[in-house]
Amino acid sequence: MGPDVPLLNDYKQEFFLKRFPQTVLGGPRFKLGYCAPPYIYVNQIILFLTPWVLGGVGTLLYQLDIMKDYYTAALSGGLMLVTALILQLTNLHARQRTVTVERMQVPNTLTDEDEYEFSSCLGSETVKFIIPGKKYIVNTVFHSFLAGVMCGLGTWYLLPNRITLLYDNVGGTVMIFVFGWVTICIGEYSLIINTATETAAFQALDTYEITALMRPFYIFVFIAVDLAYRFAGNIPVLEQTNQILHILFLFLPFLWALGILPLLDALFLWGMEQVLEFVLGGSPMSSNIKLLVMFLISAGTAIASYFIPSTLGVVLFMTGFGFILSLNLMSPFVMIAFISLDCSLQNLHSVSVCIGFTRIFRMVWQNTENAMLDTVVVSIVQMLVFNTDVWWNRSLDTGIRLLLVGVIRDRLLQFISKLQFALTVLLTSWTEKKQRRKSSTTLITLNVVFFPVVLAFIAVSAVLSSPLLPLFTLPIFLIGFPRPIRSWPGSVGVTASVCSDTVYYKQMVPSLAAALQSALAAGSLGLFLPGSHYLCRFQDRLIWILVIERGFTYCCVNIKGLELQETSCHTAEAHRVDDIFAMAFEREEHAKTLSLNHHFGNILTPCTALPVRLYSDAKNVLSGIIDSHENLKQLKDDFVKVLVWVLVQYFYNKSKTCEKLDKADKDTDESFPINKKAFNNTVERPRSVRDEDSFSVETIEDWTDDSDLFDLEPTGRMRERKEMGPAATAPRMHLSIPGSVEMQSRDGALQKTPLEDKLHRPVVLGLPALDKGKKQEVLRLPSLEFSCSYSELLSIPEEWRTAPIPASKLNEMRQRFPEEWYHFILSQLDFFHLEEKPASLLEDLTKDKALKDLYIHGVLSCCFGLFGLDSTVPAPSHVFRAYTGGIPWSVGLDWLTGKPELFQLALKAFRYTFKLMVDQASLGPVESFKELVNYLEEYENDWYIGLVSDIEWQQAILKEKPYLFSLGHDPNMGVYTGRVLTLQKLLVQVGKLNGDAVRGQWANLSWELLYATNDDEERYSIQAHPVLLRNLTVQAADPPLGYPVYSSEPLHVPLF
Repeated sequence: MGPDVPLLNDYKQEFFLKRFPQTVLGGPRFKLGYCAPPYIYVNQIILFLTPWVLGGVGTLLYQLDIMKDYYTAALSGGLMLVTALILQLTNLHARQRTVTVERMQVPNTLTDEDEYEFSSCLGSETVKFIIPGKKYIVNTVFHSFLAGVMCGLGTWYLLPNRITLLYDNVGGTVMIFVFGWVTICIGEYSLIINTATETAAFQALDTYEITALMRPFYIFVFIAVDLAYRFAGNIPVLEQTNQILHILFLFLPFLWALGILPLLDALFLWGMEQVLEFVLGGSPMSSNIKLLVMFLISAGTAIASYFIPSTLGVVLFMTGFGFILSLNLMSPFVMIAFISLDCSLQNLHSVSVCIGFTRIFRMVWQNTENAMLDTVVVSIVQMLVFNTDVWWNRSLDTGIRLLLVGVIRDRLLQFISKLQFALTVLLTSWTEKKQRRKSSTTLITLNVVFFPVVLAFIAVSAVLSSPLLPLFTLPIFLIGFPRPIRSWPGSVGVTASVCSDTVYYKQMVPSLAAALQSALAAGSLGLFLPGSHYLCRFQDRLIWILVIERGFTYCCVNIKGLELQETSCHTAEAHRVDDIFAMAFEREEHAKTLSLNHHFGNILTPCTALPVRLYSDAKNVLSGIIDSHENLKQLKDDFVKVLVWVLVQYFYNKSKTCEKLDKADKDTDESFPINKKAFNNTVERPRSVRDEDSFSVETIEDWTDDSDLFDLEPTGRMRERKEMGPAATAPRMHLSIPGSVEMQSRDGALQKTPLEDKLHRPVVLGLPALDKGKKQEVLRLPSLEFSCSYSELLSIPEEWRTAPIPASKLNEMRQRFPEEWYHFILSQLDFFHLEEKPASLLEDLTKDKALKDLYIHGVLSCCFGLFGLDSTVPAPSHVFRAYTGGIPWSVGLDWLTGKPELFQLALKAFRYTFKLMVDQASLGPVESFKELVNYLEEYENDWYIGLVSDIEWQQAILKEKPYLFSLGHDPNMGVYTGRVLTLQKLLVQVGKLNGDAVRGQWANLSWELLYATNDDEERYSIQAHPVLLRNLTVQAADPPLGYPVYSSEPLHVPLF
């Protein structure tokens, strides 16, 4: 993507140009995008000016000395209340007249695009378009009441005589009166007519219609100051404040439109956080509930200290509660002693003393480092200021001095951080070639010319502790609205874009949290304060850490994992992260040379490397291994051995389970020989109809050209044999479609199923037609009698040896069975779980030919299912398909998949065999049976060998299997690949991000998606920016705006 990617596509540009005027005016829709009757616009203008008209009536009566000012306010407010109720009732009536059934209302950001068909000036559609109405009856009444109060107080606030007394200037009075009423009309329209979409969007959905209260709230704040000035008497400070606010009142519409003033939910969360941190000495909290609870407790502590009569009691109370509420012990006792000796504590019943000292006694525990810095600064200033008449000494006690120094320190650091972020955005818009747009020169020139204005914006943003918003991440800087330090309204860690990569982050997070504890104790990560962001890198994994809370003995973090499937933008920024860490930590290459930092200005600063227990990921191309004729031939031979071992181990382990169950259910004096019927009921799983079905090539019925392809009933000998039923001596498979095979039961009787069941029976296709009259070999299963009674423990279920293998082929394949290996495996069994066993048990098992025949039939049946009857070496593609369980259909495979338990064991054995082939190609051939057993036991205990897409793969990672192996195929390169995950403790590189750069980009993301609805996946603001790490920052945002694949719940990391 080039640098001149459109900031907004054509559709979004048109949408934005319609929405923004609506936001400026508070809700009227004058730009619709389609033709509407003139009365639509006239009605909106009338409703917009109605508050001014009603307020003008009262103003006129006051100016003519007919009514007092407060009566005037009451009259205008009453008229507005009645008008608001009438408008809301009109909307309710219009909705009741609508006969169409409405679906449940679902908020839609694109409702501006809906087209209406208007019938008349006061028709139902007209009313519903202009006055959408409230979702709740309570809001209908409450908002109407607020509209009346706002109109009445607004009339009082903008009385010309009162304004003239403030400024003594007629021109200024007229300006304030006219544009002041425009502000009130905007607030009234947004409250009771149609609420505009605010640029300061904080929540994706406005469930409780809080947005409508935002503009009236700020109007009431301005009016409250004027009321305080009226009733408090002639106070110069209040008078000056009132004069300034009357002028600022005219600019409220611009502050609303630019999104500088926050919505009420963001405002109150931000306000509580700021008061808790800077006034009460606490820390930002990880959730809204915790923030509210901690704010109330901390405020209650400050209030309680006001009523304590003794100095010692105040010190002990504040110290104790400061420790309890922070629970964080560097060495705060020195500061406690220093503060306790302050003479200001003699004046106990003072609000400033209670607030100031409650804060500092809390802060020495909550944030010891900054508290120590503030104490040192206050002490130095105290020594340098000798004049006792200076306001610093005369008007401020030590607690308030510490509070002011703390606020100044925080805001100064924010100013420096925001200035660095702004300069980075400005300079990289030219120095980074891929960020150089046609407008870059113009924007840089404007920033240089209006640098004082930009600097003022940065300063205001720092004072408000709000993000500096780079519009579309261009050097166009706005003041974002204040919001909590974690930037998002929802609970931390609730949502994430979960995918198959999530498990890798989930596994490593506990170990990473433990490593963070050691790093924090050593100070390797710098000041670990709420709002700090860290980026960790290991191989293809990127971990984002946000500090959301801190106490004396703990900190609370949110850990996010970013996607592993790297896009081009993701890759470009990840490579820059790798370069930064390589330059910082790989010092050997640069030890002898003095090199400059080529990444100066990047928002990432390397900190340390943490040892974390996680999976390293190695991917290798298997060319030369999987396509080797010798290796493939050996694989086919080794599969038989591995399958024998898997089956023996499976039934041996199963016998242990049966023995435990037998001990729990039977008397202790019961001994062997084992009751065969009881054992089979325990060991053998319930068999379905499909499991009991068996068929063979020898049971295929004759077929001639006279047979009807679609005949549903058997004919000729088939019908005769069906009539014979269970009395038939040589049961055979009966066909209704040539080339297909139906299944018969184990006892030889045909399954009598309805017609519809018969149509849906499994069909075996692709068998060759047989000449009529040719006698076929019949494979009869001999009845088995074990020479050793303990052979039942390792016995294979009877249906596992019923594969449709011709007798001649079976005898030929018997030669491949490794008898020596079979005997060696049996000799390795211990049977410790058996209480009573003969000394010759293993020898008797080895000599039991019936047991051996069972394993020969079972193993060769699996070979037939996976490789067929052909003795040729399998192709690499067949090996890959067999490993993944996707080999082409065959008669043998159909039989094998009909035995799910056996199929899974065969698949497991094949995967073990493939891994053995890879190991032998890398480490050399296996030289003894003992070495082969060691390989297989290691695979069983320490490895998961399967596919990345398997659910067992994720379970193995969470259980922390030491090794995992998977076979894959790269269709682009046409090669087969092996992937090995190894669990070990490795170094994860950690760097600290510029927190203001992150919050600024997140503020733009919020504005761009929630207000401008610019969700284009190729938009400019999501393209790679190696200095700002723009794409990674967008990914790390909380859903639905961002898309991290993992997000932890708040994790409490101990600091000691």
